[in-house]
Amino acid sequence: MHGEPVIIPRPEHTVSRRLLSPNAIRTLYRLRDNGFTAYLVGGGVRDLLLGREPKDFDVATDATPSQVKRLFRNCRLVGRRFRLAHLHFGDEIIEVATFRAAQPEQAEDEESIERPPRHLVSDEGVVLRDNVFGTPEEDALRRDFTVNALFYNIADFSIIDYAGGMEDLRRGVIRTIGDPRQRFTEDPVRMVRAVRFAALLGFEMEETTWQALLELAPTIVRSTPPRLYEEILKLFLQGEAEASYQLLRRTGLLAALLPRFNAWLDTETADFPHVWVGKALEFVDERHGAGEDVPPHVLLTLFFGQYLEEKGEGFRAEGVPPQQAVDMAMAEFLGETAPTVQVPHRVALMARQVLAMQHRFRKTPGRQPHSFMARPGFGEACVYLRFRAEVTGEDRELPTWWEQFVREHPLSSSPHEGEAPEQPQRRRRRRRRRSGRGKSRDT
Repeated sequence: MHGEPVIIPRPEHTVSRRLLSPNAIRTLYRLRDNGFTAYLVGGGVRDLLLGREPKDFDVATDATPSQVKRLFRNCRLVGRRFRLAHLHFGDEIIEVATFRAAQPEQAEDEESIERPPRHLVSDEGVVLRDNVFGTPEEDALRRDFTVNALFYNIADFSIIDYAGGMEDLRRGVIRTIGDPRQRFTEDPVRMVRAVRFAALLGFEMEETTWQALLELAPTIVRSTPPRLYEEILKLFLQGEAEASYQLLRRTGLLAALLPRFNAWLDTETADFPHVWVGKALEFVDERHGAGEDVPPHVLLTLFFGQYLEEKGEGFRAEGVPPQQAVDMAMAEFLGETAPTVQVPHRVALMARQVLAMQHRFRKTPGRQPHSFMARPGFGEACVYLRFRAEVTGEDRELPTWWEQFVREHPLSSSPHEGEAPEQPQRRRRRRRRRSGRGKSRDT
């Protein structure tokens, strides 16, 4: 894969400037016009070549982060492991990275540079910091997979391929650049990314890459829990959640990431399999396909719902009240996942609220139904209620009853809306009239 790159001229590929974000084009041209080399890189180029709509547009350049910041007033420098420039254009962020090398510079060279880039590796071989600047070729060859190492050159509209990515795109193959064991050791999250790209694109993993992933799956725990949480969201919220889940199971990554949950899944039998998880992720994929957003806390409740409900039932069997049982189940679950996948506190709170509201749905309409409907998370709780009824066959009438009740008693037109805040106001007015002093205070 080393040597001269393969240059694919504009007539021989499908990437057109009209398919790019105007902000990405503006960024590329400003860098070029100021004497810098700048390419569109990564997943954006890959998706355009496959006829897919890119989620974002990333740029690589020989300008350093500080030089990028001087060129763009809307620039914010971020990151320690990788120093990046984020250019803010309203709702869009264009990420600009300096070309990086795979190996650290010589110490004597570093000492001659003020505030040198740093390359740090842990005892296990995980790259902790990688801010050693390099050439376009070095940058391409230090990327994770061949299909993510393609550059689009705004200067002549060509595709530059240093790693054989065009051929792997044609063949539908996910292949690491270089030794997969080394690449997965440097950054274990690449194993999760391999699963995501294989599922998302419908590609097969190249055999050596696949075998290395099977061997090194247990080392995924070397990655930081917050980063793994973000990768799990990407894995399950891009339209191929169910396929990603199956690959996680087959590779052993799920067992490493969520050992207690995976052990629970392994208790399934031919007579009573855990079909909930697969159906939940199919449900998430359907909503994604319909253009609907699935918030992280809804994904959490759908994915782990049956597992959490069984925990809650265990606590209720010990005499714990329903609300407290939900709280205890969620707390136990978060304690299990925290060492590997760290769910943010706010997301956990919203997920707990969705689960806690399920018990209230069984009271139709119950006391103060409009106050219940006005509670935060009511809509998401209805989504969970509908899914649960469909997958288990229990309480099938409840979702329909509540959906009809909401239609017939919308909060915007309900005379009961806002009842709770209005009552203290009426009491204050009555107290002022009885005191006889209210008028003098108001005048």
